[in-house]
Amino acid sequence: MSNILVVEDEVIIRTALRKLLERNKYTVSEAASVKEATTRHDLTRYDLIISDLRLPGAPGTDMIKVAGDVPVLIMTSYASLRSAVDSMRLGAVDYIAKPFDHDEMLIAVKRVIGKATDAARQKKVSKTSSHQIPGMIGSSQVMKNLYNRIHKVAPTPATVLVHGETGTGKELVARAIHSESPRAGKPMISVNCAAIPETLIESELFGHEKGAFTGAASKSEGLVAAADGGTLFLDEIGELPLEAQARLLRVLQEGEVRPIGSTESHKVDVRLVAATHRDLRKLSREGKFREDLYYRINVVQLTLPPLRDRGKDIITLAETLLERYCEQLGKPTLILSPESIQAITTYTWPGNVRELENAMQRSAILCEDEREITHDLLAIDLDLVEVEIDVESRNEIASQVRRTRTDRDAATSLAVPESNEDLSLEDYFQRFVLEHQDTMSETELARKLGVSRKCLWERRQRLGIPRKKTASSAK
Repeated sequence: MSNILVVEDEVIIRTALRKLLERNKYTVSEAASVKEATTRHDLTRYDLIISDLRLPGAPGTDMIKVAGDVPVLIMTSYASLRSAVDSMRLGAVDYIAKPFDHDEMLIAVKRVIGKATDAARQKKVSKTSSHQIPGMIGSSQVMKNLYNRIHKVAPTPATVLVHGETGTGKELVARAIHSESPRAGKPMISVNCAAIPETLIESELFGHEKGAFTGAASKSEGLVAAADGGTLFLDEIGELPLEAQARLLRVLQEGEVRPIGSTESHKVDVRLVAATHRDLRKLSREGKFREDLYYRINVVQLTLPPLRDRGKDIITLAETLLERYCEQLGKPTLILSPESIQAITTYTWPGNVRELENAMQRSAILCEDEREITHDLLAIDLDLVEVEIDVESRNEIASQVRRTRTDRDAATSLAVPESNEDLSLEDYFQRFVLEHQDTMSETELARKLGVSRKCLWERRQRLGIPRKKTASSAK
């Protein structure tokens, strides 16, 4: 039998809750305040503490601080939603809104005690650490921090919000959380909210009855119900329509789903992992995302760093992906040439890991050399992020440069002195580029000047020397 401590100052509620739990084979103790709970009871002998949020003397969240490894379930009114979310950030395992019905309380108690038991069992066999996660590559500090947080949050029932740019691998994080959770043996359902038409999203997620709308030829249980007992991953949750957000909030708050066209709801037990590249807080202020849903899903937030912030991980990823695609294509393992390594490390990768995957696959397919991948095969020149400059814009840039150089004759436009005397570094850079850009590629220019291609591009922009379109074909 599990031991439960109920901390509630209202005698009627406390007594009713004790009788409910005892009828369902739980051993129950009572306390009217945090002080009474800590002075009269040994907290370590309990499997669960159920505490009201508002108590005389000290708030119920103080129970979280003194409970140690014992899970704390917070009870609160609907009006205290933000306070409840804050309590979960402090370490509460979950919260339940008052007034609650008996079935709702019993389901929550059973779920929390079950998860706590599984988490304790898992803790005995493996300690939380920053060791890498299958499917995720990288040993930079930002990734080690991410691994550590995944290991911590995965065994808990907490809702997780994964934030990161497009292509960083947010679904990999969701799968890692699912695989390390007690739900690993149950299904994980992944849904891209941006890929489903707005008119169909509610039906896809929550199901519908036959004839509920035009085209509903048969009954559908929906993806939320399909994830019962497991994990529901909602990618790009910021694209979810407001109506669907309201239905999702009910799933999270009440643990039940009502299909479109149905008059009855049924219970579901799903853990939500949501992902987005958008600022949900800003969207909620603009009325484009429900504030109550935002606070409900933003219990634990994991931030997935962009590829450009992952240091040497970029090369490790590139070499691993290249090896994978060579194996798939039946080619001998290729290596990256020094020029291609320079290009990979200086490129900003706006498409992140997904773009890197495409570059490595493309290179492996097109490579005719049996030894290495050259820079040209990558097709990730910095020119890809340059803004195309038409003739009119180029003339305007040239005019601005002339106006700022009052010590020179404006009529000479971008011409440079014939003598090398008294040339500054910028003068020399400009003269060399103008004289050789028609016959040299960007890589050759950068090598001759002793700078990276990124540095070359940045100086071009600063000095107003746009690259000629025909130069990209010069070798």
